[in-house]
Amino acid sequence: MHKPSYSSYLLILLALFIAVAAWAGIAPLDRHDWMLENVLVVAGLVVLFLGYRVLPLSRLSYTLIFIFLCLHVVGSHYTYALVPYDDWFRNLFGTGFNELVGWDRNNYDRVVHFSYGLLLAYPIREMVLRVAEVKGFWGYFLPLDVTMSTSMLYELIEWGTAVIFGGGLGVAFLGAQGDPWDAQKDMALATLGALISMCITASLNAWLQRDFGREWVESVRIRDHRPLGDFELMRLWRQRRRATAAKSQKEPD
Repeated sequence: MHKPSYSSYLLILLALFIAVAAWAGIAPLDRHDWMLENVLVVAGLVVLFLGYRVLPLSRLSYTLIFIFLCLHVVGSHYTYALVPYDDWFRNLFGTGFNELVGWDRNNYDRVVHFSYGLLLAYPIREMVLRVAEVKGFWGYFLPLDVTMSTSMLYELIEWGTAVIFGGGLGVAFLGAQGDPWDAQKDMALATLGALISMCITASLNAWLQRDFGREWVESVRIRDHRPLGDFELMRLWRQRRRATAAKSQKEPD
């Protein structure tokens, strides 16, 4: 079977996402919530399009991003707290998924937050490796760290948006379902997903990469034993004063 070219594969992903997004945009449960939920999606797509020529990602990374975005737009169609995954599961298997696993709330939002870390940590790692040229430990820690920080940032955006709009729209967008620890649980799940993703990536690299251990050790080796902080500030200050003095001596009276 003929394997599609890189550009053809991306066009297929784009066409599929447009189809899913078009479905999600037809008669959503709450039109205003749907619009709010997809502001960041539009911004993310713009960044992907603008960055395609400068920093094209692998097929794997684009596929993971595609899956996450599809999960998100499905949530935006129903609002996250009302995605009827339990009804879908009951229609297929005769019993509700929540009943099967012991959940007492609609956890679609939790699944998507977990998927944020699980699916997007690898694309983040690919960008970090190619832009910052980090290796070893930092190639796995920084994607985890970025996932954690952006998850926290999203929760702040979610909270601020809910406060600004208030009412039913704010409640629908926040999707806490009465859980006072909803934001903390969402961030924890995103972190867990990213940790699993990086552990899988590290395990594969340890198996395939002969110098994996040496690179990991080298990445945490201390290269400069001099203290920074106030010592570095004083060094820069003295350097600036010398440069200023040398410049003043060269200037004619």
